[in-house]
Amino acid sequence: MKGFGRLLFCFIMVVAVCSCGEDDDRLPVAQRPNVDGINVNKNNSSENDAYERLEFPRLKGGNNMVIVHSTEDFGINYSVEWDYQKKSQRWSCYQMYAANSGGNVGRYDDGYPFDPKLPAGYYFEFDPFRNSGYDHGHIVPSADRQSTREVNMQTFYLTNMQPQKNRFNAGLWAKMEQQVRDWNVNSFRDVLYVCKGGTIDKESQILETLPNGLIVPRYFFMAVLCKSSLGYKAMGFWVEHINADHSHDLLAQYVVNIDELEKLTGIDFFCNLVDEEEEKIESLPRENVIREWGVR
Repeated sequence: MKGFGRLLFCFIMVVAVCSCGEDDDRLPVAQRPNVDGINVNKNNSSENDAYERLEFPRLKGGNNMVIVHSTEDFGINYSVEWDYQKKSQRWSCYQMYAANSGGNVGRYDDGYPFDPKLPAGYYFEFDPFRNSGYDHGHIVPSADRQSTREVNMQTFYLTNMQPQKNRFNAGLWAKMEQQVRDWNVNSFRDVLYVCKGGTIDKESQILETLPNGLIVPRYFFMAVLCKSSLGYKAMGFWVEHINADHSHDLLAQYVVNIDELEKLTGIDFFCNLVDEEEEKIESLPRENVIREWGVR
């Protein structure tokens, strides 16, 4: 029994040390990950604390770099994982909560700036969207960042764009964006954690590559995590990039759970949640997700 007692004591001490090491109180309260428990697939924050924020998926590495945009007024605005070999983004991610929502500064009206944080040679020397037949499709929408001129302007960086056909961009995609904004109210959430993008990793999920090198995704996705007084819940949208107006479609038909969205995209969403919580909310049956989020 004495040997067992010493062994149990050592085990408890090891768990205690590991648990303390995962708590990061340097982040503002609204931005801290849930760190109570085991998390084997979380991002390594040794380069940047932001990588542990809940909106971040698992970083791919390799030919990819992370760009974090911030302002003095609101801290981190949004982040992008950028494939500098393909000269395309994999996703943009951001948070929506009371302090960074609201306002009505309108749309930035001076074009689409090059991203000042992108090293030379990591992007085209021209705007590849112009005269391409595709819109500059915002991933973090301008309408989600209306608090100040600066946070809105940053959403117009070319690194936050994917090529989208106009009837898709102004139709079904815009309807999905509005649905996320409808959830961004105090009665629904404390914080929404959002990750969105177009598919560029798999050849079968690329619609075309333009002569100028711009990759056009065949599919677009949204992954949304909600934190409220009731706990966490998560859902995904998966939609084909079709040049047609499907804005009258029921959004419920595009809902997937996060497990399914991860299989479709190859991206590990919300990896900074502790494993038990992540597994529970990401595996919820699709019908339950639709009901839980009230999607119609």
